[in-house]
Parts: sequence; C-alpha cells; structure tokens
Amino acid sequence: MCKVQYLNIVWVTTFYLLPGSEKKRENVQMEPKRKLINSVDGCVDEALWGLVRASGGLSLLKGHRVVLRSDLDNLRGRVALLSGGGSGHEPAHGGYLGAGMLSAAVAGGVFASPPPASILAAILSLHAAGASGVLLIVKNYTGDRLNFGLAAEQARNRGVAVDVVIVAEDCAFDRPSKAGRRGLCGTIFIHKLAGALAEEGSSLGRIVSKVTEVLQGVGTLGVSLSPCSVPGSLPSFELPPGVMELGLGIHGEPGIKRSKVASADEVVKTMIDHMTNPVSHSHLPLKPGDSVVVCVNNLGALSCLEMAVVTRAAVMCLEGRGVVVARVMSGSFMTSLEMAGVSLSLMRADQETLRLFDAKTGAPAWPNLSSVCVSGRDYVTDPPAASGRPQDDAHSDGPLSPVMRAALERVCSTLLEKRDELNALDRAAGDGDCGDTHAQAARAIQEWLQHHAVPGCPGRLLSVLAGLVQDKMGGSSGALYSLFLTAAAGHVTEEQSNAAAWARAMHAGTQAMRRYGGADPGDRTMLDALCPAVDELMKLTTAPPGGQMSVLRAAVQKAASGAESTRDLTARAGRASYIAAERVTLPDPGAVAVASVLRAVLESLEGGGGGVM
Repeated sequence: MCKVQYLNIVWVTTFYLLPGSEKKRENVQMEPKRKLINSVDGCVDEALWGLVRASGGLSLLKGHRVVLRSDLDNLRGRVALLSGGGSGHEPAHGGYLGAGMLSAAVAGGVFASPPPASILAAILSLHAAGASGVLLIVKNYTGDRLNFGLAAEQARNRGVAVDVVIVAEDCAFDRPSKAGRRGLCGTIFIHKLAGALAEEGSSLGRIVSKVTEVLQGVGTLGVSLSPCSVPGSLPSFELPPGVMELGLGIHGEPGIKRSKVASADEVVKTMIDHMTNPVSHSHLPLKPGDSVVVCVNNLGALSCLEMAVVTRAAVMCLEGRGVVVARVMSGSFMTSLEMAGVSLSLMRADQETLRLFDAKTGAPAWPNLSSVCVSGRDYVTDPPAASGRPQDDAHSDGPLSPVMRAALERVCSTLLEKRDELNALDRAAGDGDCGDTHAQAARAIQEWLQHHAVPGCPGRLLSVLAGLVQDKMGGSSGALYSLFLTAAAGHVTEEQSNAAAWARAMHAGTQAMRRYGGADPGDRTMLDALCPAVDELMKLTTAPPGGQMSVLRAAVQKAASGAESTRDLTARAGRASYIAAERVTLPDPGAVAVASVLRAVLESLEGGGGGVM
C-alpha cells in the first residue's frame, strides 16, 4: 500500500469518528474521483506505452517501467543521465529524454518510488551501450534515495562508474529537518544543465561538480487551490472553498500553511517573499542585480490563461526587486496529477549556466525557449501612426454637423429608452443583454458628443461611430455595427453627401454585414429589418428632391414590418438558432433595434426640417 493510500484511509477513518460527523458525511462524496483511464492497476504502464508510441526517439526496456533513448549508440564514450521517480508528475521524467538531456527514466507507481531492480536494469542498459559513466539525478524523498542508492551500490559492484546527485531545493520549511528539503520542479534545471554538459563530453566528475554548485542557487515553492487524487483513491487532503495551500509537495501532501485565495499578484508576491526570506533555513539567497531563470510550473489543472497571468506576476515581482529575469519557462513540467496549483522555481544563473541552459536538446517536453534576456527587452511595439483611433482625432465641423448631431442624439436617447424592451426580447432567445449592449453604445456616443465637434464629413463621422461601437459595444453586435459603419464610410464625403450617396453607403454597409456575418434576410436577424429598408432607400438614387422624405418614411416602415416579421421566422443564424423554434415567438431584438434607429433618424430629420442629407 502506498503512503498516499494509507493517509486516505486514516483521513476517512478519523473523519467518521469526529463529533458531528453524521452531518459531514452527508456532504462528502465517498467515491474516488473519476479519471479517464482503463484501470487503476494498468494506467502507469499504458501511459508509458502512450509516451513511447508517440515519439520515435524513445523505447521501453522490456520487463521494466524504464524509458530509454532510442539512439543509445550515441552515448558511447559519454556520461549517461538517469532520473525518475513516481508516476503522476508527467511530463517528468520520461518527457525529458533526448540528446542534451536524460538518457533514461525509470517510473514507479503513481507517487511511489521505482523499485531498485528497474533502476539497476536502466543503469546496466546505459553501461552496455558504452556510456563512460552514469549519473543518477534523484529527488530528495526517502524512497527515491533508498532505491536509487541501492541500485547505485549494486551497479558499482558490477564495475559501473556511477555517481548520484540529490536535488533538494524546496523552500517551504523554515526550520531544518533530518529528512532535508524535498526535491521538486527545480530538478528539471539539473536535467538540462547536466544533459548539456554530457552532450559536450564532460566527465562524470565535472558534471557532478557543476550541478552541485548550481543547486546552491535553486529554489522552489508551490501553492494549490485544490488537492489531487491518486487513481482509485480519495483526494489527498481536504481544502475548503476559497482557501489555498502554500508550500505543498508534488505527491499530494499538504503544505505548510493555509490562507484565503488572493489575486495572482498577491499570491506570487507571498511565494517569492517566503522563498527569499533570510530568516528561513531553506530560503534562496537573492539580491538585487542577481540574474535568474524562472520556471512557472503548472501542477496539473490551471488553465493556460491563469498560467500566463501568474507568469506575468512572477516577472514583474522579481524585476520590482531589482532581479534580472534572464529566461522564463511557463507550462506543465512536473505536475501533481490534476492539482489546481502552480510552483515557482528560481535558479541563479551566470553566463556559463545560461549557455548550458540554452543548449539545444531533443527532449520532447523541453520548451522551445528564447535565448534573449527577458528583463531589459523592449516588449511593447508602438502601432503605426495610421492605426490611431478615429474617435481620438480632432475634427472640424461643417454645414451638416448640426443635422448629424441632432440625429445621433435622437438615436442615443431612443436606444436608452428601449433598453428594457430589447433585453426582454433577448431573454426569450439569447442571453438577455441586447438592450444593455445597445445602451453601452449609446452612452459612448453621448460622451463623445459632449467633448468633440461632429466632423463636417459624414464619412469621418461614420468612422468615428465604427470605432466607438467596436470598443464599447462589444460582442457580435458591436462587430456587425462596426462593419456596417466602416463599409459605409467610404461612400459619403463632404463633397458627396446627397441622398443618393447615403443610399449607396447604406447598401455597402449591409452587404458587408452579410458577407462577413454569414446571415441573410429570412434568417431572423437584424438584416430582416435592415435589408428591406435599404432596398427602399436605394430609390433615393433616382428620386427627385421633393420625394426623398417619402422614400425615407417608406424605408422606416419597411424596417418596422421586417422586424415584426421575425416573430414568425425560424432562426438560422445568431444565438436564437440554438433555441428550439417553438420557444422563439417574439420579434428579434436586433431587428427591433435597427427599426428603432431608423425611426429615430427620421423623426430627427422631420423635427429639424433638415430633409435628407
């Protein structure tokens, strides 16, 4: 029975004996967490098979849970590197096999040290391939030290040149203990540096000396928002909602203290403060001006987005202390099954250490890192001058400016008045925010009008409106309106702003919406109001000046009728297309909004006596 399974049994037994446990039992799921495996007993072997079958550079040692490089002949005359430990930490250690890193990795059961017989078999295989010596890179856990140590002694008795490096870089514990610091994700730094030295042909003694020196400047600390669970077992510890565990190991064991979940910046600062606190026996000495390599390691279940946020926080925190961040690696390097947590590993690095760190490797799990120093690099690129936002530019007004301002003010007030109505219509077929998004656009336009002159060129105004709705409206509606306005802007200028030009602009905008949005009239979208109106407005290209307002009124009526017709249409685009047709019985909110906008423009023109622009 492995240690974690034993602790699970103890935890469950104790839990049931506690006073008030009857109430607690009702809220505890006493079944092991489901995992996508075939069997508890076979998952490790099948995972190793999966790793090897997916890579042409790896092979399995028959009869053992040992993964070898397929090109063992290339080890002749060079030092071979062997590491390993319990499974459940993937891609460690099998993912780090290849030229420039490990030569072999031996796997135990989940969170269990591998047996010495398999370790010895791996050593002898490397020796038989012609390796000049074998270096064992071992994480500082009792089982690993015992089993790798026994295999090393057995190999020496057979005439194999073997040496052992113990990685013990955990920064969690303030006071020293006889067991020493645990070996955590900083182990992969040693894999990389030792691998680079071995690839260059360095001797076993030289490699041991160098990595032993480097280990004095390596530290790791982990934090988690959840426990993990060994296949077939209950979670390794209980963590209440809203609580995080600091200083935990990689085998599901609890950490040194708990606290409330905080922001990523606060959590990272707490971690680095603890790692570098000189009062702690296990601290990593770090001072301003030091150069470090940072590893942000996903313990298993953090999203890529969270990892990127934590990475940013780590870089900013270290640079704020005057530390030079030379390299950053961020991803899953030494996991703890499905634990939702992260560990930070720091390695002080001089130029020689960076040279070895940057050396090429064929290991499949090693990331394709940049060799450019992170700190001091100009990482923000200024946009070209032409990419400035139209809404930020200064504009001069013109004869049409008062008319266009009045129309915009009327449109904005109308959309704000209809906010609740549009939301109610959207709740029947979407997420209920159509009124809110249109109100956001209206408020953005109102605010812009308070501080800016309306340009005399209608095309420039449409470009301004396109930028405002794109930035402030958001979602698909913002994109569609911005498309419409952008495409329309090129058809109305200060010189060409008559009724016919406006009609062509409306047509161009509608066509852009259809082309990029993928919807057509009859699909139950805003186009069912917009397209009939635009078809009517195209009559402005031939209408006499006296008949322009009647064309506009007819277009507004077509829009209203089109919006009402969506009540009986089957949605073939937009969110409503995912809803059962019998549940969609109200008009489309986007179509109603379009009809309302066009009516507001008409009312403004009629009220102001400006006629069609």
